[in-house]
Amino acid sequence: MTDIEYLKKYYKGNIDDAIKLLNKNIPVQYIVGEVDFYGNIFKINNNVLIPRFETEQLVEFTIEYINDKFNRNVNILDIGTGSGCIAITLKKNIDCNVDAVDISLEAIKVAKDNAKLNNVDINIFKSDILNNVDNKYDVIISNPPYISYDEEIMDIVKNNEPKTALYASNDGLYFYEEILKKCKRNLNKDFIIAFEIGSTQGKRIKDMALNYLDNIDVYIKKDLNNLDRFVIIVSRWIWRKVK
Repeated sequence: MTDIEYLKKYYKGNIDDAIKLLNKNIPVQYIVGEVDFYGNIFKINNNVLIPRFETEQLVEFTIEYINDKFNRNVNILDIGTGSGCIAITLKKNIDCNVDAVDISLEAIKVAKDNAKLNNVDINIFKSDILNNVDNKYDVIISNPPYISYDEEIMDIVKNNEPKTALYASNDGLYFYEEILKKCKRNLNKDFIIAFEIGSTQGKRIKDMALNYLDNIDVYIKKDLNNLDRFVIIVSRWIWRKVK
């Protein structure tokens, strides 16, 4: 579907005004103001990233691992929740309690509006990564900023989506390392950590995980374009308990 076709199908205002915005290189999703993610509607604006299909795959992998390894209600933490699409989708699809954090108050407002829109009860609050998080979790999931500051990206992304949700220091690895080196105190003995990653970052994130966490298996998973796009970390305790 072209952007014009998308506008004609979903935009509820004056189509000529919308086309003018499109011609100014504004993403069609921001013009429409909502997206379909995993079969549900999410409101978005330029305070949050546009949810993408790769993140739907992250959710799908996470649901598969949870259903395979846990036979009970699980406690989940979504770090850098943005629009809330990950947290809300998990809540709607599995038996779980969900906390979702973001450093941006504007993003938190969007996530809370989407939780209400999708009729789910999740706990959304402000935290700089794990700094304000006290609970323990079975699952930590995150699609953090992972673009290096010197990496070239499309102008439509660079000029419209929130930079704090795009870029990270340490070659884009800053948030992964911060999560991995601090998360022990927030993890139960049985745990899964699920990350969306940049396509060249898998090996370094796997090495970080093995450095900071004990008794784990780490899996680098590919997206539909056959690019490394996800890292799944599973405690070996789970493997001993579940076939």
